[in-house]
Amino acid sequence: MCDKHDLGAPGGVIFEDDLVYVGHVFGSDLSEVYLGYVMVEPKRHVAGLGELTDPEAAAIGETVNRVSAALRRSEGAEHIYSFVLGDAVDHLHIHVVPRYPGAPSQYWGPRVDQWPEAPRGGLADIEAVVERIRNALTP
Repeated sequence: MCDKHDLGAPGGVIFEDDLVYVGHVFGSDLSEVYLGYVMVEPKRHVAGLGELTDPEAAAIGETVNRVSAALRRSEGAEHIYSFVLGDAVDHLHIHVVPRYPGAPSQYWGPRVDQWPEAPRGGLADIEAVVERIRNALTP
């Protein structure tokens, strides 16, 4: 189990089970966070893709799909990006990022969070988004 999951994330845990953890991203400045940007991670510490067990890979894939659908329902996202970078942190994180209606095409893809008009907010906004995503995950 990765120790970082014990630290918590703003808004709390979106979802977790024995294999997977989902939380909202945050940075050092919690006042201007791109809302709806979440990470899906294995609970066991692995550096990257290709190191997951088959059950972990299945759980990660299903969770990315469920979280993506929840972001569409709860946040009105018109498209969901998912990607793995792995350059800065030696722990697998699947970035799951909504693209909101009106985002200009020059901000599509990994730059979507750089769109100046994107929904951003602080801790209270993150908490509200996390709650909506949690509710949208409930069958």
